[in-house]
Amino acid sequence: MQDRTYTADAEPGDHVTVSGWIHEIRDLGGIAFLILRDSTGKIQIKFEKDEMDDDLVETGLGAARESVVSVSGSVEEEPRAPTGVEVVPEEVEIVSAADPELPLDPSGKVDADLSTRLDNRTLDLRKDDVQAIFEIRAEIMRAVRERFREFRCTEINTPKIVATGTEGGTELFPITYFGEEAFMNQSPQLFKQLIAGSNVERVFEIGPIFRAEEHNTPRHLNEATSIDFEGAFCDESDAMDVAEGIVKAAYEAVERNCGEELEALGLADEFAVPEGEFPRLSYEEAIERINATGELDEQLVWGDDLPTEGEKALGADVGGHYFITDWPSEIKPFYIQDHDHDEQLSTGFDLMHPRMELVSGGQREHRHEKLIDGFEQQGLDPNEFEYYTKMFKYGMPPHAGFGLGGERLVMTTLGLENIREAVLFPRDRQRLSP
Repeated sequence: MQDRTYTADAEPGDHVTVSGWIHEIRDLGGIAFLILRDSTGKIQIKFEKDEMDDDLVETGLGAARESVVSVSGSVEEEPRAPTGVEVVPEEVEIVSAADPELPLDPSGKVDADLSTRLDNRTLDLRKDDVQAIFEIRAEIMRAVRERFREFRCTEINTPKIVATGTEGGTELFPITYFGEEAFMNQSPQLFKQLIAGSNVERVFEIGPIFRAEEHNTPRHLNEATSIDFEGAFCDESDAMDVAEGIVKAAYEAVERNCGEELEALGLADEFAVPEGEFPRLSYEEAIERINATGELDEQLVWGDDLPTEGEKALGADVGGHYFITDWPSEIKPFYIQDHDHDEQLSTGFDLMHPRMELVSGGQREHRHEKLIDGFEQQGLDPNEFEYYTKMFKYGMPPHAGFGLGGERLVMTTLGLENIREAVLFPRDRQRLSP
């Protein structure tokens, strides 16, 4: 619509055509107001019934909330209006009429449960606070890409349909691929390693991953966005530096560029960028500190994975983002390199928010024979991964990297209660539509 004016740009004295949704109609008898909403804000349309054509008044005030309308008229100053101006209409067109019975209230005055909101995401996104989440998510992704480029990384795109799973045959979604069995990829892990082994050296990817996990919790999804890094001639410490830089870049961008969105979410006064370096705790120190909190019914011992309650107890104890390093080798995947001084310890690390894990990473095993040993130790057939393993015969440099959960980053940055709030159309065990 070439002649359209956004509501935020309407100035007294202008003759404008504004288009958007009917947010609200206030009929006060002889005078009525239609509040029109577009992506930049809201503007008041004034109807003085006795001084206007009846058809014009009927058209403007007879439409249901959330109908799409186009209004042409003069902009006048009105200090009592929400934005200090109002439009006196000369023409009103109902572009698309809405059903009067809406499945949820986009004004936010009447709450709806999350399931209803997700079933009607288009309507849900018309609420300022919901839209703010996705504006912030977009800003986070922009900032992450920019910071990766500052780390001299090249953005890549890897296959999402694969012949074998990244970590074997569990938690995979099988599909039929021209009569053969294939799978939706769990991770770009193997592919990004192969690219890091080329002359490209440092790469990142932001893309979907698919995991057929049976979890049905507020922090798990079956289709998620993974933010991945892999760097040649990097060790686990270098990868942790990059992960910390990426997380801080996200917070800094939100603080710098998303003031209105934080206001809409009620976070303007409390949002803060993490300060200082993230502490790096060894796995052994982590379980000792968890045990010392007394929050678990049973004490953790060496080799245990950290339960959710343990992560929360440690997060509360640390009070901010932190790393857990030097995990037991048996817990981490085959491609994570062990420490040369102690093969019971891996170079694997996790980056934790006080509420949950955000990142899993480590230095990768770049020596062909030891990589094959790792497959066999975890019960995997190296022959099924020959496209991957054979490249380690041709000069694979030391390399390290990580995967960061995109939705978890948004969720923890904004303090959301459910990860599905950070996804436009989430996929979980119960939800395949819309």
